[in-house]
Amino acid sequence: MGKEINVGLVGYGSAARVFHAPLIQAVPELRLKTVVERHSNESQTRYPDVEVVRHIETLLEDSAIDVVVITTPNASHFDLAQKSLLAGKHVVVEKPFTASSKQAQVLIKLARQQGKIISVNHNRRWDGDFLTVKRLLENKLLGRLVEYESHFDRFRNYIRPNAWKEKSGEGSGILFDLGSHLIDQAQVLFGLPSMVTADIRVQRDGGSADDNFELILHYDQLKVTLKAGMLVREPCPRFILHGTEGSFIKYGYDPQENALKQGHTPLEVDWGTEPKEHWGNLITQIQGLHFEGHIETLPGCYQAYYENLVHAMSGRAELAVEPEEARDTIRIIELAVQSNEEKRTVPCTW
Repeated sequence: MGKEINVGLVGYGSAARVFHAPLIQAVPELRLKTVVERHSNESQTRYPDVEVVRHIETLLEDSAIDVVVITTPNASHFDLAQKSLLAGKHVVVEKPFTASSKQAQVLIKLARQQGKIISVNHNRRWDGDFLTVKRLLENKLLGRLVEYESHFDRFRNYIRPNAWKEKSGEGSGILFDLGSHLIDQAQVLFGLPSMVTADIRVQRDGGSADDNFELILHYDQLKVTLKAGMLVREPCPRFILHGTEGSFIKYGYDPQENALKQGHTPLEVDWGTEPKEHWGNLITQIQGLHFEGHIETLPGCYQAYYENLVHAMSGRAELAVEPEEARDTIRIIELAVQSNEEKRTVPCTW
């Protein structure tokens, strides 16, 4: 674009601290200029040069701000993104996009009218293990894939006090939180399913928001199972893939999240590299030869999301995470809720 791109960050909770601010700072063309914090100046502890304002209106009045990044609770995404687009800003929304697919479509139409980009931070497209699975499938190392299973499991047997994600309400619960990641990854690999079957539960004592789900996405000759839960003390495989020629099993999670929580950045050497003990195991036939062994995990690269945003803003690349894809993820969540309530498989209608 020929000039520094100024970014305004709305909110400074865990999503902003871990998944946005350090990645914005790691991209040379981007400058984190302003942060909206309602009650503190916490962002200045790590980023002393940023300006802190109390209200999004103050941020939007700043003509120097090019991009607004929204990291507030899910139910606020629509309103804040709409205000930002109307103010003539490009917009990045932390996943999930919105609380409904209708809200998402309104924002897509508005962004088009304003001539601005709106995108959703589906950063898990740049998990190293997912990039590795994608490469395996592109090279058809399992033959024709017949079953794909993806987990995002955790263990915490209590409800965190005052955590909005764990209270019943618009856009809360594990299906919106972690399910949006798994659904987006499935979309990248396989496109849109024809039907959805879902089992969504509240398993922890005192819980009011869903904390466990199993989704089956139906494709021609392919079964896709997506699972997440908060009461999984013994780790399950992250990925289980079966094809006509072989299988791939992968344990462990991408190391980038923990590294970011510890204060590391993508500017460091060997960023996103996974230790050998977490590499996946491939058993297959390759050109008539039996193969069994570990496959090195490709390095993860969350910063690629913001690098692509810069290139898309300047017309040098297509936007990697199109808002229509993020809208369709929300629609699949809506269909999953319907499936669970009606105890049946539902067709995917758009």
